[in-house]
Amino acid sequence: MASLEQADQKVVFGLDIGTRSVVGTVGYMNDGQFNVIAQCVEKHETRAMLDGQIHDIGKVGATIKVVKEKLEQQTDIHLTDVCIAAAGRVLKTVRTTYDYEYVDAHDITEEDIYNLDSAAVEQAYSEFIKNNTSDLKFYLVGYSVMHYYLDGYQIANLEGHNAGKVSVELIATFLPDDCVDGLYKACERADLKVANLTLEPIAAMMVAIPDRFRMLNLALVDVGAGTSDICVTDDGSITAYGMLPIAGDDITEIIAQHCLVDFNQADEIKIAASHNDKVDYVDIMGLNKTISSKDIAKIVKPKVDEMAKKAVDEIKRLNGDKPVSAVFVVGGGGCVPGYVKAIAREMDIPEERVALRGEEVMKNITFLNNDGIERDSLLVTPLGICISYYEEANNFIFVSFNGVQTKIYDNGKLQVVDAAMQAQFPNEDLFPKRGQELKYTVNGKERSSRGEPGEAAIIQLNGKPADIHTKIRANDIIEVTPSTAGAPGKAVIEGIPEFKTKFNVNVNGKNVEASRFATVNGQPSTPLYSIQAGDEVKVLDYNTAEQIAALMDIDINEDTVIFVNNERGNKDTPVYENFKIEFKAQEEVIMDYYKDFPSADEVAISQENEESYESTEDGRLVEDADGQLSFDDLPDDDGSQKEEQVVVRNILAHDLHVTVNNEPITLHGKADYVFVDIFDAIDFDLSKPNGRAIVTSLNGATPEYLQPIKEGDRIEVYWK
Repeated sequence: MASLEQADQKVVFGLDIGTRSVVGTVGYMNDGQFNVIAQCVEKHETRAMLDGQIHDIGKVGATIKVVKEKLEQQTDIHLTDVCIAAAGRVLKTVRTTYDYEYVDAHDITEEDIYNLDSAAVEQAYSEFIKNNTSDLKFYLVGYSVMHYYLDGYQIANLEGHNAGKVSVELIATFLPDDCVDGLYKACERADLKVANLTLEPIAAMMVAIPDRFRMLNLALVDVGAGTSDICVTDDGSITAYGMLPIAGDDITEIIAQHCLVDFNQADEIKIAASHNDKVDYVDIMGLNKTISSKDIAKIVKPKVDEMAKKAVDEIKRLNGDKPVSAVFVVGGGGCVPGYVKAIAREMDIPEERVALRGEEVMKNITFLNNDGIERDSLLVTPLGICISYYEEANNFIFVSFNGVQTKIYDNGKLQVVDAAMQAQFPNEDLFPKRGQELKYTVNGKERSSRGEPGEAAIIQLNGKPADIHTKIRANDIIEVTPSTAGAPGKAVIEGIPEFKTKFNVNVNGKNVEASRFATVNGQPSTPLYSIQAGDEVKVLDYNTAEQIAALMDIDINEDTVIFVNNERGNKDTPVYENFKIEFKAQEEVIMDYYKDFPSADEVAISQENEESYESTEDGRLVEDADGQLSFDDLPDDDGSQKEEQVVVRNILAHDLHVTVNNEPITLHGKADYVFVDIFDAIDFDLSKPNGRAIVTSLNGATPEYLQPIKEGDRIEVYWK
């Protein structure tokens, strides 16, 4: 039994749980150099895994336990925590960019960067859930930061900089729950706790493509037994991930069918053919057989070409439908003869730009015990799993969220909001919700009033008050009461900006300032009216005469006559800015009319003068067809005949007989008469009111004061 504890020795234990075998590595990091203490490889006795996914948890767990025990014997260290990598045919990725702007300039801290990353991951997860059409439940298994931005400019590290706006662009990766859950349960069968989980392409990238090479547009293909894991780099970061469910086992199956052997023996033939010219084997009939490596290469060539084509197609898809500059191949499946050349051919790049990576990329790795360890491409991913522990230190933990057991990808800085996101708790139920927005129109244009904010979610962590940023740990109990919505939006007429403006009008010779009025859905409204959803509000650019009268405390009655811009109006006549409006009593209107009207005596004198002029002996009065009179044949001063005619209007004053208040009345001295002329002929003193208003009637109808009257009309005039 091991005498040393893993925690005390500060070593990392990594497992590459592959489709055909489990590779265990124990080592530690020192001054940027990873030191390998021990390694162990154990093949699965049966096909307990297919396409990178565990099908038989018990058998895989048993294989893991064998590897663990052998490594404990080699190191004398009791291994309890393990780092693993996930793969699967259903890898999903989301690429997203998240921006955050500070109110004031701010010095960026490590915590700020973590919060920025977390917000971006949450955004990526929301986008993934929104677009996920499958019935599978996915878990976030990792993310890679592509770029940070400081005030819009790309920067390598935000920490310490003073910024107003920061951004992060990252790729988040998701796998179905059964892929992740199977790995955890298999490790539990071997009495191991998962200390860190990464993706296989991320692990392979740690070793195969150092940071200094990631400025180039490169692709890495990790060809295992069950899956081909792909990642692409460009501009200093990993830009995309992909997985294909086609790899070394597909070639093994072809060999098994051709040679008539079981799967495990076919796998041995495949491996031996990559190192020897001929391979001896015994088929299921018990016959001894020999096959050359060239024959095997011919047999598997169609499948190798298919694998290469699918890998290149996926690389191009991940790289924006264009080829990369070079391709690195790792993993046992990549050792199959012809695969590297097929990749170069399909990618249409020189063969020297596609290489199988092995010992040459392990310069920062020291093997303290060289017994039986071959430094080839098969070790790239197992070593990368160990190194990723120091880069990521991530894991899954379980918490209770509103009574539901929830598994969360642990990056060491988990908060309540992360658990809520993983439990698919609605984001809007965490934060105060505004009440319903009030939408209406003002003068045909849409307006809205925002609702009031409600109360934030009530969060309890292990029975104590908490908030969304409270840190959480394994087995925490989280209870969240959803946030509430606030009061709906509201607005009143008097709060509308257009309604608050005033305009000038002239009322009875005085300039005054008038307020606006409004209608709602075509009906007049008061300033205190509460606007309802869908209301059509119109702020009028005028007042009616009645509204102006109310403003000036003028009483409009039956005796009131209204003039707007010197035109007769009524109480509904609109009065716009800078208009002139007058309110007069009827008798005032009559008096104004007579003020400039000629008297009967003046008319008589004028008529006598005209008659005298018509009887002049020096000329002859001629009447034309229109009834106009003119002097004709008048001599000029020099005795000559006058050429031009002088037109004289025929003003024929006559009497008019009407009945007023049942009394016959005769009007004199005018050629034409209007209604107000009767006041010259009757005893009716307009200056001394004998009632509230004057009632007038012309032949039973209400007349205008300037309405013409004719012979025999019946008129009534009296005070009321």
